[in-house]
Amino acid sequence: MWYSPGNFFNLALIQDSPVHRLFEGLTYVWEALDRLEPFIRREVRGNVAKLRRSGDLTGKAAGLIGNQIFEEVEYTLGDPLNGDLTVYHKGRPLPGAALIMPGVALCGDDIEIGDGALIETGAMIKGPAIIGPRSEVRQGAYIRGVVMSSPGAVIGHATEAKNALLLPGAKAGHFAYLGDSLLGFNVNLGAGTILANLKMNDSPHIFKVEGQRLKADRRKFGAILGDHTETGCNTVTNPGTLLGPNCRVLPNSSLASGYRPGGTFLNR
Repeated sequence: MWYSPGNFFNLALIQDSPVHRLFEGLTYVWEALDRLEPFIRREVRGNVAKLRRSGDLTGKAAGLIGNQIFEEVEYTLGDPLNGDLTVYHKGRPLPGAALIMPGVALCGDDIEIGDGALIETGAMIKGPAIIGPRSEVRQGAYIRGVVMSSPGAVIGHATEAKNALLLPGAKAGHFAYLGDSLLGFNVNLGAGTILANLKMNDSPHIFKVEGQRLKADRRKFGAILGDHTETGCNTVTNPGTLLGPNCRVLPNSSLASGYRPGGTFLNR
């Protein structure tokens, strides 16, 4: 059915991942938004507490492998998605280490940073949050809590996220807002994409598709973007926008709420 999680995401690719449990037994894909906070709180394995012992703001660059912290490291910046990031401790490389640069705000011990991830200066992360392996949180990003970025995902410069899931390879690289939203595999948001999540009235979201009329009674509801969907720069999706896989949205588009099937080319 069009509203099922399997219509948006290739769940077979995460069959062996804990994320698969987020979608188990769901009838409607948007029900995952209600499950997201308890799921992240249950799954998070916080590993930043020692970094926070001198305050929320990191003072020096640190490497992180699992729960082991290496302080006063050196590093060679590269693309963590391609394994180019290298962290050194006392002159020796630390294969697979995550890098937390100086000046990162870590607010809460319920933050997990995966191996090979890059957290750049000026980012603020509030727990609970899971930053997956080889993912990026770029300079100026604001993670407001209840966020999970899967392996290879990007939360980019001046991007804000709350109550959001990014599946593997999803990228919100520049000036984006992700509120109460689900991004599928390899979704790419053009610079300035806003996934608005709050209607100007408190009425439910109504989806009229294939002769059906379905109601989602959520006060905050951003966007659900299927695998490989892409938005052009300065796209705005109105609250309650659902796009199937492989959709393309032209730059400067404002999408009305509702569902569009996979493969749709959109400009409004």
